[in-house]
Amino acid sequence: MQIEILAQPANTLARLTFNAGEEITAEGGSMVAMSGGLNVETSTHKRGQRGLWKATKRAFAGEGIFLNHYRAEREGANLYIAPVLSGDIMVQELTGNALIVQATSFLAHESGVDLDMGWKGLKSMFSGEGLFWLKMEGHGKALINAFGAIYPVEVDGEYIVDTGHIVAFDDSLDFSLSKAGKSWMSSILGGEGIVCRFKGKGAVWCQSHSPSGFGHAIGQLLEPIVQHQQ
Repeated sequence: MQIEILAQPANTLARLTFNAGEEITAEGGSMVAMSGGLNVETSTHKRGQRGLWKATKRAFAGEGIFLNHYRAEREGANLYIAPVLSGDIMVQELTGNALIVQATSFLAHESGVDLDMGWKGLKSMFSGEGLFWLKMEGHGKALINAFGAIYPVEVDGEYIVDTGHIVAFDDSLDFSLSKAGKSWMSSILGGEGIVCRFKGKGAVWCQSHSPSGFGHAIGQLLEPIVQHQQ
């Protein structure tokens, strides 16, 4: 399968060109266009598996319940997919390792990759960005999207990232949540609040913009809806 990333980094979409018999699983609603020669099947789980419980866990993580499975019936069939928010897409090759992905950043994966909810403990409850993480592991390519540009940070020791800017990280890393400044007052007044401290050796992928921060800024500009009594 050939994967081309187009129009980076602001309005990115992916063009997938299949060999006959190849297949990919994508987030529901991500399809932009596709050629003939693709068979599409929609389910709540990975093809060939029972997955109602996994679908329920994905819903808790902020992902859609339904997944679309595209299988090529002929050589050269192609598919265009894109995320809901404007931003970048990265292709990550998994070789038996695991990747932890933030809610809403999953876009697609090849058939050799398994998608499940990765629970990282009660500390995730206080991140302000979501309660659950998604865990991707296996063998094959995974497509992950971000809000804005996406870039890797190699961690060898300790690294601090704002919780709203985390896209994904290697499962080899441990993390803890803490205040950004020396005191809670300085953290809150500085606009940073809670940050994530990664420790160990591995990579963290960050996004240049925060969806929650963007939503808060836009919300302040919207006029309230006034309902008139009839």
